[in-house]
Amino acid sequence: MTDPAGAAGETIGMITQPVPDLQLQLLIQLLDRETRSGLPLTLAVPAGVLHGDAIGHESWKSEWARSLRQVEGEGANLLAEFPETVDQGLKEMAAEEDAPFLPRWIHLRDATLVCGGVAPLRLPLWRGRLADVSGWALGRPE
Repeated sequence: MTDPAGAAGETIGMITQPVPDLQLQLLIQLLDRETRSGLPLTLAVPAGVLHGDAIGHESWKSEWARSLRQVEGEGANLLAEFPETVDQGLKEMAAEEDAPFLPRWIHLRDATLVCGGVAPLRLPLWRGRLADVSGWALGRPE
């Protein structure tokens, strides 16, 4: 039997991440192209079942920026510019990687999270990792 760590006894660490559903990624990519479109989706996420209107990144960013502008107090001006600052950093990172880009995040508007034994939680905007979605369906529950 050979030592997988090699003769020096070094351990080889691997970082694994869940792989997002390719069809869901492509669906989100289509929504990213149509900034005014939304699509009713139901998602299975670790916290429970989440449903709402899936929207593209630009729509989410615009609505998020609008909600940040309503925040009062010191630093409120910084928050209003935050979504655009984050996007700029991501664009620079993507340019350095020079790899095809598939969405890693999903955005919902008018979302409802349903967890066992707790009243549904309504969220005006929600953002989550696509890799955390274990199942999805078009439409909302009736």
